[in-house]
Amino acid sequence: MSRVACQIRVTGHVQGVFFRAWAAEHARELGVVGWIRNASDGSVEAHLEGDKHAVQRLIDHLHQGPPAARVERVDVEATEPKAGDRFEIRH
Repeated sequence: MSRVACQIRVTGHVQGVFFRAWAAEHARELGVVGWIRNASDGSVEAHLEGDKHAVQRLIDHLHQGPPAARVERVDVEATEPKAGDRFEIRH
């Protein structure tokens, strides 16, 4: 298993549509750890870590978002793992 980590920024209509809870559910199902939070500019930021295939599947999900979201863009930047052990929603 190859562990990867990345920082994500999702833009579009992604706040107020249960995006964070939806993403956290998918992350937990896939065994991805990290966090997700709303940013002050209206985007959603996340740190994802885990098996590279699981992280990629979650990124693929983020491109779709929950039913009420309208995702315009998902930016992905590789980063260093922070050795987390769970996925959390930050406020």
